[in-house]
Amino acid sequence: MAVKDADDSIPAELSISLDIRSFFVDMAIDLKLIAAFAIATVALIYVPYLNETFIRSAFGLVMVLFVPGYSLIAALFPKKKDIDGIERAALSFGLSIAVTPLIGLGLNYTPWGIRLDPIVVCLTIFTIICVLVANKRRHSIGMEDRFHIDFAKVFEDARKEAFPESEGRLDKILTVILILSIIASILVLAYVVVVPKQGEKFTEFYILGPNGKAENYPTMFALGDQQPVIVGVVNHEYRNVTYDLVVVLNDSKIVTQIYTDRLTLADNQTWEKTVQLKPDRTGDKMKLEFDLYADGNMTAPYREVHLWVDVT
Repeated sequence: MAVKDADDSIPAELSISLDIRSFFVDMAIDLKLIAAFAIATVALIYVPYLNETFIRSAFGLVMVLFVPGYSLIAALFPKKKDIDGIERAALSFGLSIAVTPLIGLGLNYTPWGIRLDPIVVCLTIFTIICVLVANKRRHSIGMEDRFHIDFAKVFEDARKEAFPESEGRLDKILTVILILSIIASILVLAYVVVVPKQGEKFTEFYILGPNGKAENYPTMFALGDQQPVIVGVVNHEYRNVTYDLVVVLNDSKIVTQIYTDRLTLADNQTWEKTVQLKPDRTGDKMKLEFDLYADGNMTAPYREVHLWVDVT
């Protein structure tokens, strides 16, 4: 009687699933941490409330300056004898600084361009691919030759270095204070770097021609005709601001309003609108004023631009 092979009784899909599961279970802790850090960075960027904290900037800084380089080094040098720990850490920073701009340069020639979303996606995919390649290459060599980080041994060595058995109680207390001071200094430095000071408060106010460029402004009108101009406002006031836009025609004798609008913008929000200009009287070299008032203060324009127009 034929004996059925045990492996034949396992469905192909289940076999592949078990292989993938064992592949990730056997992954070294440093590769797991790098992959988890990349995924956590994506979460901090896109998850509401999390993306409003300085932790997002801190994770993003590490993601740009260290993580891609470390994953690439892990893929290139799977053996522990290839390079030592200091060289591995230094090259991780160097290659990250090289890889990130190259990814941005490549994106510049794609329809997506150099924007946050494409860069985040590409850096994450690059990191995950390098981690998978590194894990595959490490599993292709013997356990004794694989590079791995023994975190327990590193912690124990650091503890013995910081607190030798020969030190007295006072020396150990001073050492703890010194370590806490260094950690506090690093945290303060990180906070200063990732949370920049509030810059100058200002509002951009501009007008563009019908083609969206700073040219071909309408300057010649026939009475009763209307011509378009694009008006733009950008809020850099670090707060919500309500603006009043008033367009007046001024010939030094008569001042009349020909357009008004009210808008409320959040910080860094941009507003653009095509405004149809229709002068109400004839004249030469009349001043078409675009006045922008802020916070309901209508005594004097906060920003203003103008055109000189002729109306026949």
